[in-house]
Amino acid sequence: MTTATQHELIDVQALRVGMFVHLDGGWMSHPFPLSHFRIASTDQIATIRSLGLRQVRWDPNESDLPAANEDRAEVDPAAHATRLADAPAARVPVEVETPPEPEAEPIDDTSRRRAALARQREALRLCERQFAEAGRELKLATELVNGKPRAAREQAEALSTTLVSKMIGAQDLCVQLLSDHAGDKASMHALNVTVVSLLMGRSFGLPEEEMLDLGVGAMLHDIGKVELPERLRYFEDRMSPSELRFYQEHVGHGLTHGRRMGLTPGAMQVIAQHHEHADGSGFPHGVSTERMSATARIVALVNRYDNLCNPRHSAHALTPHEALALLFAQDRARVDTSILGAFIKMMGVYPPGSTVQLTDDRYAMVVSVNASRPIKPNVLVYDAEVPRDEALVLSLELAPSVGIRRSVKPAQLPPAALEYLSPRHRLAYFFEPARGAEPPA
Repeated sequence: MTTATQHELIDVQALRVGMFVHLDGGWMSHPFPLSHFRIASTDQIATIRSLGLRQVRWDPNESDLPAANEDRAEVDPAAHATRLADAPAARVPVEVETPPEPEAEPIDDTSRRRAALARQREALRLCERQFAEAGRELKLATELVNGKPRAAREQAEALSTTLVSKMIGAQDLCVQLLSDHAGDKASMHALNVTVVSLLMGRSFGLPEEEMLDLGVGAMLHDIGKVELPERLRYFEDRMSPSELRFYQEHVGHGLTHGRRMGLTPGAMQVIAQHHEHADGSGFPHGVSTERMSATARIVALVNRYDNLCNPRHSAHALTPHEALALLFAQDRARVDTSILGAFIKMMGVYPPGSTVQLTDDRYAMVVSVNASRPIKPNVLVYDAEVPRDEALVLSLELAPSVGIRRSVKPAQLPPAALEYLSPRHRLAYFFEPARGAEPPA
């Protein structure tokens, strides 16, 4: 692992393609996917210089700079011309028959597979690093709420701005399932709700100002729970009436924190209404759809979905497909049906994390969906002939003859398939630009 002692400061005017740099302002202070990366183009150098930084840290050991005699861009043309003028006359070249260029080695299926696997792994690692960095920023905002409420608001607003700008800057986006170890568990629920809610807001074409309020409200929707004892921060069916009232007070506590932070009315409305229901059966005020903001209706649905998939006790977790089915069959009166329809349209009937059986009888796990074309998701297929760490993610969109037959609970999978697919105990979602997955073999 790279250590801090290997980093050196360099003036931004001296940056070159190939340098591995570290931007210390955090993920939200720049437009790059990560705060540490190898510079790949002069456009990236120009962007770094536009940030107003005088120096950045770079790591020579992680850098990939061209050899001195290959670095054409750094040669001074005037000095080069002087050296040529002072050089001795060149000898008359002797014509030598140039041997033919060797034919390129054909790319076999194994090489293609390795290249595709490397692309998929790097894309997943990038998503997980982004999720972790956003989680750290969100955790910091939460920690600032009591002592420095205004700084907490600024932190949350900056993170919301970053997420919105990275979403708006892309065309099609994929909703990507992450590993169990992605990010900080304490921030996972709030970040899940924020990411999916913003993707929903994007699908509805909400204006940027509403998107920013949606992001802040979703991040801080449960901030009032910091006032509750740990055992009462999660809803339980067996709560006594007094415990239930205590639990429901987290909404009021959240609004108190929101006022101290100076949150916008739009963000406050999300916090106030994230437990209200379309039929008026929610809390704390029992308002119905007509009196709820669109952003609050989005967060209310996504919050409910994530709580079904990621309850306090993982033994009670529903699969993503089961959670959607329950929302549709049992909770339809309590949620805005237009929001639910848009949610299913974006996440698919089998959202990432669902374990399924394909129409050719193979078992698979949905790992990502194109938010604009979710009917044919990307799946990891169980194949006893292919080692788990070499398995490719396959695109069902590129396989018209193969589809999903049914949802399967992890406990219903054959033992070998269960071990191979390793369904997540806790679901974490992030987004990435849609890219072509590999077609089925």
